[in-house]
Amino acid sequence: MSHMVSPETLVLPSGLALGYVDGQLALSGDERQYGKPLSVDFAAGKAAHRRQFGGGRGQLVAKACGLAKGITPNVVDATAGLGRDAFVLASLGANVLLIERVAAIAALLQDGLARAAKTDTTAEIALRMTLRHCDAAEQLAALVESAAFDPEVIHLDPMFPHREKSALVKKEMRLFRELAGDDDDAPRLLEAALDVATHRVVVKRPRKAPPIDGPAPQHTLEGKTSRYDLYVHRSLARR
Repeated sequence: MSHMVSPETLVLPSGLALGYVDGQLALSGDERQYGKPLSVDFAAGKAAHRRQFGGGRGQLVAKACGLAKGITPNVVDATAGLGRDAFVLASLGANVLLIERVAAIAALLQDGLARAAKTDTTAEIALRMTLRHCDAAEQLAALVESAAFDPEVIHLDPMFPHREKSALVKKEMRLFRELAGDDDDAPRLLEAALDVATHRVVVKRPRKAPPIDGPAPQHTLEGKTSRYDLYVHRSLARR
């Protein structure tokens, strides 16, 4: 089971490269096709803005994961991506186990977390985030056990044929697809999550997309462009 990623040993699709840009590990390709180099920065930019002005526990992801007054569950983000949702949850006090199966994305996350741990405004938040590079659909239970982590809530955001109009999103998604391919194991991932989660599984979907194949969600929470399907085993307790 691999926990750390060595960027220099990664084999990338033709036309993509990993290297340092302004002190941050970044993934870059042809800007016309993929947009600007992709890196993870929890201490500045969008992440900092969302931490300060995003709406706290009123945010859709926080509500879906059950963060409420006196309730701060442990969350497994089994499709961590660039860690944006995980960082929001950790900044609200949750301990988050991040699992990312694409090695290059895990390398960006590892670099972003290392820098966040050395920055005053984010150091405490980074302490609540643990990264594992692995395929959650295959090894979820083992990953959770190895992290000695009580998986109250499991958060899934599987790849989906996104149809957002924004060119920026399109380019970033293009980069992800180049690395990850189409994610056709979402039903398997949901099944694994339902087995491992003690309290609930939350699945992020584009607002009009069908639920993942499998049992029907008990609740849904809708936002402007996305929604969360909730599969609830039992209520989260205050502690």
